[in-house]
Amino acid sequence: MFTGIVQGTGKVVSFYGGKLTVSCDILLNGVRVGESIAVDGCCLTVVGRRRSSLVFDVSDETLRKTKVKSYRHGTVVNLERAMKASDRFGGHFVLGHVDGVGRIEQMKKNPGSIAITISYPKGLSRYLIDKGSVSVDGCSLTLALSGRNRFKVYIIPHTASVTNLTYLKTGDPVNLEMDMVGKYVARLISG
Repeated sequence: MFTGIVQGTGKVVSFYGGKLTVSCDILLNGVRVGESIAVDGCCLTVVGRRRSSLVFDVSDETLRKTKVKSYRHGTVVNLERAMKASDRFGGHFVLGHVDGVGRIEQMKKNPGSIAITISYPKGLSRYLIDKGSVSVDGCSLTLALSGRNRFKVYIIPHTASVTNLTYLKTGDPVNLEMDMVGKYVARLISG
């Protein structure tokens, strides 16, 4: 399980034949083969280590459900190690199970924040509530406003400086994971 508090970014070195290699300096210390890492909010297992990079296998299901297939050499990705039971819980419950791929519709810089409008696939709207949580590329964010197939979040300059969100532009894909509690409540209510 993850919290959606991104611990650092990395860069895609290569993605070929189901193997994703990501260079990263921040997370290398103590990472072992078999460990789960959220890469842009997608839970992947470390299958190899190199001097300054981690290697992951990517399944067909992951390719279908996430934006991983759009990765190119140099793509900046958000990284978070799985949470230990003794860790401080700072975001929201994030499983690393991406629900769909959204698109950046607009990014607007305001004093003290950046407003990001994101479109999302049909069927996910039932999990969105104003002031609820959503994971965007693995970042735990609070919904400011949701509407017809779009929602808005605001990020502060600190979040922009430590995540890949500052590199995104209109039309770019983003991995979306809806709030786990909201998904369970919706399932219970629907029978």
